[in-house]
Amino acid sequence: MTTVLESSIALEKTPLERYVPPAKPSLVGLSRAALAQALGAIGIAPSQQKMRVQQIWHWLYVRGAKDFDQMSSVSKEVRAILDTHYTLARPEVVAEQVSVDGTRKWLLRLPGEVAGERPHEVECVYIPETDRGTLCLSSQVGCTLTCTFCHTGTQRLVRNLTPGEIVGQIMVARDRLGDFLGAERVTGPGLPTEGDRFISNIVMMGMGEPLYNFEAVRDALLVVADGDGLSISKRRITLSTSGVVPNISRAGEEIGTMLAVSLHAVRDELRNELVPLNRKYPIKVLLDACRNYPGVSNAKRITFEYVMLKGVNDSLEDAKALVRLLKGIPAKINLIPFNPWPGSKYECSDWDQIEKFSEIVFNAGYASPVRTPRGRDILAACGQLKSATEKLSARERMALRAMAMTD
Repeated sequence: MTTVLESSIALEKTPLERYVPPAKPSLVGLSRAALAQALGAIGIAPSQQKMRVQQIWHWLYVRGAKDFDQMSSVSKEVRAILDTHYTLARPEVVAEQVSVDGTRKWLLRLPGEVAGERPHEVECVYIPETDRGTLCLSSQVGCTLTCTFCHTGTQRLVRNLTPGEIVGQIMVARDRLGDFLGAERVTGPGLPTEGDRFISNIVMMGMGEPLYNFEAVRDALLVVADGDGLSISKRRITLSTSGVVPNISRAGEEIGTMLAVSLHAVRDELRNELVPLNRKYPIKVLLDACRNYPGVSNAKRITFEYVMLKGVNDSLEDAKALVRLLKGIPAKINLIPFNPWPGSKYECSDWDQIEKFSEIVFNAGYASPVRTPRGRDILAACGQLKSATEKLSARERMALRAMAMTD
């Protein structure tokens, strides 16, 4: 039975704006085919397009070129034509914050639909570890969904991001880290000490629901995975969804990355409250889609994300039910300590309870280690991202940092 509380929570939001391309668009994020079309539109002969695409692709995604003059292997004439019609612009960096644990968060500015109005902003987070560097990307300005424990979900949905704005987040991060070929690498606490690149993994877990911006996310991730460019393996790219069932199979077929599912509850009545989209696609329907995810196997497991909420979903009975629920699905479970934010009605489970819960899940062969939350002091942890168009007050930010420091 649907409760009054459940019925008062909207399932999805409608975008308030649409993307309006600038008169001089950026080539960042175009597929090879789209890039060839762009070259054809400015008079590059068909016989030259394949070569020019490869040249631009290399300069853009391997060397990180920010303007056409850097492309020394491209003739001056062609560079001049390109510069007349296109740019290599990334999103504008408004602010950078560095956590005490080395996590970095960038506030990025994007154009709005109406000229002269305040531009939109999204956040992108870099999480360094000894053996990897993970970049968390946003897919929407705001979010379509209304998950009650998620700070991002409390804001409006302004619009979807374009492929160029999604890929552009990676370009910005690699610019700032010196992660392109020949660039001077940054130094600082927490940066990976193994491997030849700072950014080795991508997760679509920032602002927005990726599967409600399917085509743009698909096109962007195929650019990211291209072996002659950014070259991040599909096995190192994880797309997270709250359960947009119709697009889960499409994601496996058309993108082919790893899949993560925001589960957070083992009973429909509770998940209806935590993840209201569950009223449209309940747990059984969602898990059936996961069982049939193209390519799922013991070598390509689905990650189920489960935020630990004190007294809500963290009982040992919940842990046992979670194990039963996922039986037969090649899976691992990522237990996420709740990241606090002012105004939330939830609290993080006690660490003793998290450990007991984790032990049950681990003994069933599902769990990955519970990781200490990263970047809480700069609002960069899971569920804390929020557009600066809806910034916290100074008092709220101080309160949040105090919460982080006392955990």
